[in-house]
Amino acid sequence: MLPRVSVYTPGQVAEETGFSLDTLRYYERIGLLEPIGRNAAGQRRFTQDDIGWLGMIRCLRDTGMPIAEMIRFAELVRTGEHTIRDRIALLDAHDRRVEAQVANLREKQRAIRNKINYYRAVVD
Repeated sequence: MLPRVSVYTPGQVAEETGFSLDTLRYYERIGLLEPIGRNAAGQRRFTQDDIGWLGMIRCLRDTGMPIAEMIRFAELVRTGEHTIRDRIALLDAHDRRVEAQVANLREKQRAIRNKINYYRAVVD
C-alpha cells in the first residue's frame, strides 16, 4: 500500500497497480487516463485520484471489458453527472457478460470435479 502523499512517481504507481510503465503511458495516450500532471522537470506525477481510477480500470480489465468500452466509460465519467444512466447501462451490460463467464466456469469446474471424483474412485 502506498503511503498517503500528494503525488506518486510512475514507478510507485506501477508497483501499486500492477500496470507496467508502458501500459500507464498507453492508457494516458488513448484517453483512458486523463493527462497526468508533471513536475517542474516534466516527470509524470500521479495523484491519489489517478490511482483510484486505475483501480477501477484494473477491475474492468480483469473482468474482460474491452478497451473501447473502458474508454467509453471514462468519457462518460468525465462528461458529468448527467451520464450516470449511461454508465449504469454500460456497467450492467458488462456485469451480465461477467455473470455468464462465471456460470460457464462453474459448469467447467463441475466437470473437473467429476473427473477428480472418478479418478479418486479408481485409485481407492
